[in-house]
Amino acid sequence: MTARKPTAVSLFSGCGGSDAGLIAAGFDVLMANDLLAYAAETYRVNLPETDYRECPVEQVKAFPAADLLVGCYPCQGYSQGGARESARGINYLFKEFGRALRAIRPKAFIVENVSGLTRADNQALFQHQLRNFRQAGYAVQWKLLNAADYGVAQDRHRVIIVGTRSDMGVTYAYPDPTHGPDASTPYLTIHDALQGLPEWPEGEFNTEEFHWYYMSRNRRRDWDEISKTVVSRARHMPLHPMSPPLVYKGPDRYEFANKGPARRFSYREAACLQGFSRDMVFPESNGMHSRYKVIGNAVPPPLFEAVARALPDIW
Repeated sequence: MTARKPTAVSLFSGCGGSDAGLIAAGFDVLMANDLLAYAAETYRVNLPETDYRECPVEQVKAFPAADLLVGCYPCQGYSQGGARESARGINYLFKEFGRALRAIRPKAFIVENVSGLTRADNQALFQHQLRNFRQAGYAVQWKLLNAADYGVAQDRHRVIIVGTRSDMGVTYAYPDPTHGPDASTPYLTIHDALQGLPEWPEGEFNTEEFHWYYMSRNRRRDWDEISKTVVSRARHMPLHPMSPPLVYKGPDRYEFANKGPARRFSYREAACLQGFSRDMVFPESNGMHSRYKVIGNAVPPPLFEAVARALPDIW
């Protein structure tokens, strides 16, 4: 007899990074939700078994019963690269997650968010979120994790909030790193993630000029290193290591060491650096910028898989 898989509901699901990780960890994702049309289309073609509700989360009035609730609600006002506007409504979508938490009463929940949320000047909102979840009846903890420590070929620091329902009487222990100097496996490098892919994938990478802001910092790493963070804006995507090295010329100013060809990572390379499958399908309905956006906003599947596998056996 086949054992029942634990079930999950996913909110702010994007193109499915968190949910691909859950599925790899043995969960059955019953429902997902987001409002971005191209994210929904990409999710459905790659993870067709899940009921994806394409609408603002406020419009989801009923949720299926599930063992686990996960969500990556936006807090873009607190990302490292954007303007911090603490009053902006997007930063209060955690209340919708809290609404779902109270409605479903899952045995556990997982939240992924930008590391900037934990900075000292953002503590009021961060503690408000944690308090909201505790008041819903959950033992809550958080930790900053780097996706590189869990088999992702990039530096990507994120806060992971985990809660277990208080009546379960269990404690969550974050997973030990699986990759890196203190683990049994070395870090995955850019070469590991991209080997075998074409060096010049025409039509799959952004060709805008390297403007002054782009050249204000070193956005390149070598083949044998882990990548800089994959972002959602095509023009800010890190450089492919085939590009010439960048040379420091003064405060906020770098130049290429030579006139050799230079380019950013393609959207498919970005997906590989996030830990998605190489044969991930990108629907033709939208162009390059939409593809970069959904990948850059995604949760690396291997990171979420590791976090989910570490949950106590309470199913």
